[in-house]
Amino acid sequence: MSHSSDFFGDDGARFRVSAVWSPSFNTDWFRPDAWGSAARPVDAGGRGGAWFVTAPGGELVLRFYQRGGLMAHLSRDAYVRTGVAQSRAFAEFELLQRMVERGLPVPAPVAAAFWPRAGVFYRAAILVERLESAQPLPSVLGTLAAEHWEAVGRTVRRFHDEGIDHADLNAFNILWVNGSVYVIDFDKGRQRARGITGARWQRGNLDRFHRSLLKLDWTDSPLGLDTAWEHVLAGYSEGAGHP
Repeated sequence: MSHSSDFFGDDGARFRVSAVWSPSFNTDWFRPDAWGSAARPVDAGGRGGAWFVTAPGGELVLRFYQRGGLMAHLSRDAYVRTGVAQSRAFAEFELLQRMVERGLPVPAPVAAAFWPRAGVFYRAAILVERLESAQPLPSVLGTLAAEHWEAVGRTVRRFHDEGIDHADLNAFNILWVNGSVYVIDFDKGRQRARGITGARWQRGNLDRFHRSLLKLDWTDSPLGLDTAWEHVLAGYSEGAGHP
């Protein structure tokens, strides 16, 4: 079983760090400017606030939690405090650790940060290990054959069989990594009962993923959306018996 350590910073800041990284941890890891040229902004996807970082121990991704939609006009990065353990970063860190322990294809968590702000608010960020040669599905749409889409379906089913409810399962959060399928960005994800099939939340995950595929340009795809989706569902129906 994996373990983590908690660190305390100035003004009530809290940090949770995985056992692998805790011996060398420094709170400056959450300051992009402290990395200098070793940190560069992530260009694709998201709302900004993310960096690729080259650390002495490996390649990382630093992501600050930011709001979208109407709430972003009020505050882009402030959330209401309900406890450190329930903060966005600590909750995602713990869920990632649990999934890594179960052998699910996700990036390993490195560290989570919680900074209290004035009143009842806080800011948060997370560091995860970067998946080498990872490409989001939209970037490889023209190269994916039937068996690849079936692998996507089987992977989603693995998460569902483990009771993992992804709050934003979309094409950009599914990565193709050297022939394997990985899933990222479990902000607001939840651990539900394991071994359940056909639950409303599972159908909701699939519907959200399908809606995201509808927004892509399928011009160069060898299959087209409808056929690709049929293979996703075929792989999903097979269950998690194959990698």
